[in-house]
Amino acid sequence: MQILFGIFFHFIGGSASGSFYIPYKKVKGWSWESYWIIGGLFSWLIVPPLAAWLTIPNFGAIISQTSTATIAWTFFWGLLWGIGGLMYGLGMRYLGMSLGNSVLLGFTSAFGALVPAIYYNFVPTPGKTTVHQLLSTNWGRIVLAGVALCLLGIYICGRAGVLKERELPEEKKKESIKEFNLTKGLVVCIISGILSACFNYGIEAGSPMAQAANNIWKAAHPDATTNFLYQNNVTYVVLLWGGLTTNFIWCMILNARNKTFGDYVNKKSPLLNNYFFSALAGTIWFLQFFFYGMGESRLGNGASSWILHMAFIILVANMWGFALKEWKGVSTKTRTTILLGILAILLSVWLVGYGNSLK
Repeated sequence: MQILFGIFFHFIGGSASGSFYIPYKKVKGWSWESYWIIGGLFSWLIVPPLAAWLTIPNFGAIISQTSTATIAWTFFWGLLWGIGGLMYGLGMRYLGMSLGNSVLLGFTSAFGALVPAIYYNFVPTPGKTTVHQLLSTNWGRIVLAGVALCLLGIYICGRAGVLKERELPEEKKKESIKEFNLTKGLVVCIISGILSACFNYGIEAGSPMAQAANNIWKAAHPDATTNFLYQNNVTYVVLLWGGLTTNFIWCMILNARNKTFGDYVNKKSPLLNNYFFSALAGTIWFLQFFFYGMGESRLGNGASSWILHMAFIILVANMWGFALKEWKGVSTKTRTTILLGILAILLSVWLVGYGNSLK
């Protein structure tokens, strides 16, 4: 039952991540940098401490008592992840929800799932999964097979994007994705996918804060047989400070370069509507990791939780891609290719979940 709850929480988190960009499509008359940073203020500054305050008593004391090294490393990985997050928005502009998420999150899945296990192979830590465990156990090999199948699914989805590029005339491609550019989009998404994996490293670096929250909760609930459901919420506060720093600096540079500071007070645009939908997008974005933390508390961190989260995002984003008619007008072969890629990802989710249940 604990495994099922973990998978369900990851599905909710993946749905939030795969859907958060939709409200931005309702923003009118603002440049990308303006609505991105307004949404980001909710994603990285306002909602995380609110979530921590609602779920973890005295979360501020946990942060203040954490070592400087832990805070610094958590913030550092947040900075690098913030660069990947910036490029995520560009990737969606150039490739769309379906193809963009598939390519980008494929790299995020692989790097985010496997690098921590490689690290813990050299720095053994109680309760953390190592590459040796993945390679030497039946459950570990099943999890690795799921990771490999997920990457194969990503490749197939990318292949579908190439077929789409060849088949559709420029005006058709830009009916659903106004700035469609396969080459530029692939470069952006590959870099973003690699850097976005730093979020998982940040969770690992900030685990002493989560463990402190877990210890306090267990002391108050001595009969509990599971870990604290919301333990990661305190880690997110520090981790997302790093993401805010990177995104804020870049968006302010773009506002200055593009002379778009006036967006925030431009009465010719639907200001209330723009602020509302930007805030909604930012809040939905944070919910992905709110539920990721809940899923991780039930499944444990490492390859299993990360790959499940990424795969669910890809699936939901692809559903939005079809709903927004991003694959309208392509051949049966191309449509079948993207569906095969999605099917491979679905099977990878089952494999990872099964392998984790054997653990």
